[in-house]
Order: sequence, then structure tokens, then C-alpha cells
Amino acid sequence: MKTVNGQLFKQMLQSGAANLSNHHAEIDALNVFPVPDGDTGTNMSMTFTSGVKDALSTGSEDIPVIAKALSKGLLMGARGNSGVITSQIFRGVYQSIGSKQTLNAADFAAAFAKGSEVAYKAVMKPVEGTILTVIREASYYAEHLVQPEEMEVEDWFATFIEYAKESLNTTPDLLPVLKEVGVVDSGGAGLLVILEGMHSALLGNVIEAKDVDASASQAAMDVENDEFGYCTEFILRLSERGMNSFTEDKLKRKLSQIGESIVVVQDEELVKVHVHTLTPGEALNLAQRYGEFIKLKIENMQEQHSTLQAEAAAPEKKEPEKEYALIAVAAGEGLTNLFKEYRCDVVISGGQTMNPSTEDFVAAINKLNAKHIFVLPNNSNIILAAQQAAVVLDERDIHVLPSKSIPQGLSACLMFNPEASVDDNIEEMTEAIKHVKTGQVTYAIKDTTYEGLEIKEGDYMGMFEKSIIVAVPNKMAAVKALVDQMMDEDAEIVTVVAGEDATSEEIDALVAYIEENYDAEVDLHQGDQPVYSFVLGVE
Repeated sequence: MKTVNGQLFKQMLQSGAANLSNHHAEIDALNVFPVPDGDTGTNMSMTFTSGVKDALSTGSEDIPVIAKALSKGLLMGARGNSGVITSQIFRGVYQSIGSKQTLNAADFAAAFAKGSEVAYKAVMKPVEGTILTVIREASYYAEHLVQPEEMEVEDWFATFIEYAKESLNTTPDLLPVLKEVGVVDSGGAGLLVILEGMHSALLGNVIEAKDVDASASQAAMDVENDEFGYCTEFILRLSERGMNSFTEDKLKRKLSQIGESIVVVQDEELVKVHVHTLTPGEALNLAQRYGEFIKLKIENMQEQHSTLQAEAAAPEKKEPEKEYALIAVAAGEGLTNLFKEYRCDVVISGGQTMNPSTEDFVAAINKLNAKHIFVLPNNSNIILAAQQAAVVLDERDIHVLPSKSIPQGLSACLMFNPEASVDDNIEEMTEAIKHVKTGQVTYAIKDTTYEGLEIKEGDYMGMFEKSIIVAVPNKMAAVKALVDQMMDEDAEIVTVVAGEDATSEEIDALVAYIEENYDAEVDLHQGDQPVYSFVLGVE
């Protein structure tokens, strides 16, 4: 075919979102670190589904209207670095489309080239061997090495996908860690799956997402008409650890604190959940500690995208305006309470296991009536989404600080001075972040080799910043080896944050080990965070 109309364009988007949803677990598995929090596929799927939902909800077959809704939905729903970059790619697509009512092959070539340009500009320090490389190389080749103006749309898309595959296969040559672990870039793989889904629709095969269990869907239909928030449904496959710790009543109790209309049904290793909540990310975070999502569906029952835009223009002033407010991201009841003790006004539930969306940050910011707002993402994969929220709310004075770990965030909070100027606070808090070394202990979910270290599934790994420095069957051996690597003669304070699976005996043994072997003060906290048995900060 020579051109695509609005109806087919929507089918392409729907097919791309469904294809990504159906393959998100495979993309999650491309995580370089063998840790139980590989979430690129999940983040990208939730991001793209959010955008496509908004595009379809327009009810329009006008391509500019569809593309605009897609761009805004992706912007607000973006999670994780790959999700944010995906949103920027399709923002560029929207900008390139302009007022066109139909799209030919040359239009698509120009649109994705613009998407590459916009995505690169959105990242302060672009890294090659990632989704950025795949979109840049594929869009360049498909625009300049062929003649799209003479091609059928489906033929051009097939060529575009082939170039994307070639680029994806070269990502291990650009990032040595990918080659060592034997994987391609997960973000690039996610983009390829979207493009393949879009191409499938061009060929007359609109891919459908796998059906959500009927019982959960019926529960949603029974109650969603008269409630507000997000109708959140998912099917979870319990991990081996999850099988040992999960109970329906435990999850129901936790979900009841953040939502209503709760249905939790377990069928051997599968758990089917339905909940209405204003914070779907928190519901997913509670559940993901027990296993892996097979299916996700989040529906906005109160058209919150438009509401958030209105609130951004005129935030509700329930309390007198104050000078400062702090927002932090953390997972676990203990860490949430700790950050609030450290003067954080809002703690967004999330972290490694569930990255908050741009919309989550916007909602949190709109709760606050403050002149200056500091945001502590506490994870490198969350910083871009926080920065994107600051762009959305550009009339507010929002400062996203570069905290990449919980210890860094805690140290920054301690240095916050409500009597100091904005610039002085930024300087002091950023300096505090720079002087914190971070270590974490978790377990391996697969056999692999990382930087020459042999890792077996089930091993406990000690991770010092971005490196795995030890992998052994014993948790305490791993955390002690990690401490030995992190400590030096300048170390004065060791912050220990105990996770939900750390026993009191293990915590006491770790504190005793540090005190007996090092001349440093131990600052102990019960964080209750999932996945990571211990999080350590050394200053």
C-alpha cells in the first residue's frame, strides 16, 4: 500500500503495544545483572500501553490527533530510562507528522529519523549500544540507503525492521558487558518488538494481547463504574521464593491500605489480582516481590491525564505555601517511614523492582504547595522520569537531584537545610551524594559470568556500585565480603538498611562484624525493602 490512514495507524499502534506486552518477560530476561529486578520489558510495555490507550480513547481517525494523544500518553506513562527514551522517540514521530492526514513510506522514514533526534537530545550523556543506537542507525539507513518515496509502506517497514535487527545485534560490540553476559540491549529489543507488531498490522494481522483471566475482568466490570482511580489487574507467576512467602491474605491486607474492590485468587503458582487504587505502581511493587508478571492491565477510571494537566496549571492549595518540599522514591514500609522522618513530604513507592512513571511524579508534586521542590529518585533508572515530570510542570521550581541509591538519598536528606538558599541546598545535597559509596546484597536468578566472576542461580551477590564483587551460596558470607570491599581508612559511618527477608540474627551478626573489624559507626535501619537483603552506605 502507498499510504496509511488514521484507522490503520491506530491498528499499528495497538498491534505494537500488544506484541510488546506479549514479549515483555523475554525482554526483562535480557537484564545484564542476574538480579530479580530486570524490568526493561515491563517498563516499556507499561509506557507504550499507556500511550496507545490514550491514542485509542480519542475516538478519532485523524492522524495528527492520534499522534498527539499517543505522545502525551507516553510522556505521562513513561517508566525507566528505556520507557522515557521510547516516549521521546514517539514524541519526535508526532512532531514530524505535523498535519498529515495520511502517511506514506517517506513520511514514516522522516518521522522515525525525527524520533531519533528528539530521543538523543533528551539524554544528557547518550550511551551507544542501547536503544538510542538502534533507533539512530535503523532510521538513518532506512531513510538514506533506500528510496522510501518509491516504496510501499509495508515494504519500507520490513526494511526498517531488518536494519533495526542488524543494529541490535551489534550492541554487544559497543557495550562489552553485553557481550560478556551474552545478551543484546534490552531497550533496543523492546523497540524492535514494537516495530514488528506495527508491521504485522500493515500486513493485515493485528496482534492481540493475551487475554486477562475472566474472573478478574468480571470483578472489574462489577465495580469500576462507580469508583475512581486506576483499575489495576495482573496475573503473577510466583517465584520459588514467592511460593514460600506468599499468601492471599497477606497481599490482600497490603493492598487494602492503598485500594478497594480487591480480588486476589491463587491457582498453584499463578496469582490473579484486581484492585482499584490511586497508586497502581505501589500495588505492582507490592506484588512483584513474589514473582514475575505474566499480564498487566491498568485503566484510568477518571481520565486522570487531563485532570493532572489542569492541576499542573493551578495546584490545589490545601495548606499555606511553604518554602521547601522534598520527594523521595523508596520501596518498603521501613524506608518510607525513614524518609518521612528525614523531612520528606512525599515518598513515592518504587525502586529497582518497580520504577515510578512520570505521571507518578506529577501526581506527587501536585500534592505539594511549596515554592521549591527537591526530588530524590534514589535509582539511576528513575532519574529520567523525574526529570520529565519537571519538564511537564515547568512553571514549578523543581530540582531533580542525582541520587542513584537509597544511601545517597538518605545522606542528601540529612544535608537539607530549610533555612538555607536553594543554591546552597543543591550544592550541599549534591556534595553529600558524591561522598556515599553504595553496596547491595541480593540473589542471582540465573547462571552467568560477569566480569570474569562465575555466578550460579541462587547465589547471594554483593554488588558494589555497578560491579558484582562476590557471588556465594551464603548470604552472610556475601555481605561480609561486600563490607570488606567497601571499607577503607576514611570510612566513618556505615549505614545498614535491612530488607524484608533479613532475620534479626543476620542483622545482629552484620553489625557485630562491622564493629569488631572496623573503626566506624554503624547506623542501622529496618527498611523492609524487597529483593535486596541488605543495602549498605559507607561515608
